[in-house]
Amino acid sequence: MIKHIVTFKFKGTDAERRSAAEDFRAALLALPEQIEVLRGIEVGINENPAESWDLALTAVVDKMEDVGVYSRHPAHVAAAAIIAPVKEARACVDYEF
Repeated sequence: MIKHIVTFKFKGTDAERRSAAEDFRAALLALPEQIEVLRGIEVGINENPAESWDLALTAVVDKMEDVGVYSRHPAHVAAAAIIAPVKEARACVDYEF
């Protein structure tokens, strides 16, 4: 199994960043019903005002190749488009567990 962990930092006002995070979270949580290789997903919006990153997601797939299937799937591409105008930074780690 592979864990795909991604964190995002958004630009804009606090309200704009929060709104984008909420919309993105809703779209991401709908993905397991749409993407067969996606075994599960957790999405959290940062609640700590002392931290500058806005959202973290953890997705689980069976094998490393499935990360690519997931990332290229039209439903994932549509979800990512939600944050394209406000995405300032992204960090990712994929590991076997």
